[in-house]
Amino acid sequence: MSQTSRTWREELRSLGYRVTPQRQLVLDAISELEHATPDSICARVRQTASGVNLSTVYRTLDVLERAGLVSHTHLGQGCTAYHLAEEADHLHVVCRGCGTVSDISLEVAAPLVDSLRDTVGFEADAKHLTVHGRCANCRGEDG
Repeated sequence: MSQTSRTWREELRSLGYRVTPQRQLVLDAISELEHATPDSICARVRQTASGVNLSTVYRTLDVLERAGLVSHTHLGQGCTAYHLAEEADHLHVVCRGCGTVSDISLEVAAPLVDSLRDTVGFEADAKHLTVHGRCANCRGEDG
């Protein structure tokens, strides 16, 4: 058993949650998928456990997020994406032209986060930040 497996199992148990096969499958799916949506997680989980439905995935994501094991962000148009919490150290930029989602270092947002804290006393969580615009390729196509 890997250190990561022991860690998430111990974390769930320490918070009073059971370790279940569904939780393992959902964590595995999030780990394997990039910007994992509930639908893509469900599809991946069903490859192993065909009886798992979307409501089970949503309930499992809720538990895993409350336990601090996964983190979510909103990529726009109702699209919620999940990452393992240990891999959620970035913000997202989403192109309105081609739909490309890119992960960007949190350092890029540091001046904004600092300004919000210093100016209005607001402590921003840039890991949940998604910036929409147009990528260089789409801007180039516009002439």
